[in-house]
Formats: sequence, C-alpha cells, structure tokens
Amino acid sequence: MTIDRLLSTKEVAEYIHVKPITVRRKAKSGEIPSIKIGHRLRFDKQEINRWLQGNTRKLKQILVVDDEPVIGDLIKNTLELGRYQVMTVLNSLNALEIIKQKQFDFIFLDLVMPELDGADLFKHIREINKDVPVIIVTGYPESEVMARAMKYGPFLVLKKPFIINDILVAARSQP
Repeated sequence: MTIDRLLSTKEVAEYIHVKPITVRRKAKSGEIPSIKIGHRLRFDKQEINRWLQGNTRKLKQILVVDDEPVIGDLIKNTLELGRYQVMTVLNSLNALEIIKQKQFDFIFLDLVMPELDGADLFKHIREINKDVPVIIVTGYPESEVMARAMKYGPFLVLKKPFIINDILVAARSQP
C-alpha cells in the first residue's frame, strides 16, 4: 500500500454512493476496511474494492410497492444506505407482473393503493410465493383492508408516520 492510493472518507462515500457519516460508522465498527492516520480515517482503494465484491453477493433484493413516490423513494434511499438492493414500483398491477418474474428477499407493500389494494396484492403475492416476507406500510392499521390482508398470512406492519430507523429495523428483522 502506498500513501497516494489512500482515499478520504468523503472520497469513499462518493465512490460507494453513501453519505460520509455512513462510511465513518462502518469503518469504526470494522465493517469497512480502514486505517487511522493521526485522527483521520483513510481507505485503500483495492481493499474497498475487495470489500465491495464480497458484500455485493450478499445484498438482499427488496421490492417497495407504494403509489406515493415520496414514500417509495424514502424507503428505497434508506434501505440502500443499509446496503440493500431496492426496486420501487408505483403501481400494484406492475408490481404483480414483476413479482411473477423475479424473486425478492422481502417486499414493502403499501396497503391503500388504486387498482389492486395492498390486501388484494398480498393475496396474489401469496399465490406466487407463499414464503416471501411482506412488510405492510399503512396509516390505516385498523381498517377493513388490513383485516382482509390478515387472511393471507403473517406480515410485519410499518405504521405511518414512521421514522427512517423504523424502516431499517423492519428490514433487519427479516430473515
């Protein structure tokens, strides 16, 4: 390793598309390979590339289905910080077609949507894959739609309004 190949926290953050605070936190926990020079963290680019290659095989595939783009983007951006690979879909019928074609490790599913509501989509998900974990996102936990969804199997509920940490806690609770 030569000193000219060392990257700063900011450079690594830009390189792996996360915030510098995330790089610092992961470096301090030992998750990202780093060295300390004085009071500053430095990163060998070859070591970062090896770390990325080792972690990309482990990324969980997540589908986020929400007709509100702001909510879908919030969930997606938060999960990507947690090193998940995320696909968002704004339309329940499009989501159904994607679920037929691709396997996901788990699904965030909005309960109240046009076309197929969350309960109906959840029913179809269970017909396609009875084992994929589902996290239902709702501001209506006591609704008739929620009662219908309960007929199709267990799921986790993420109640609106939620904070960013709630998204990560829900994701980490999935096998």
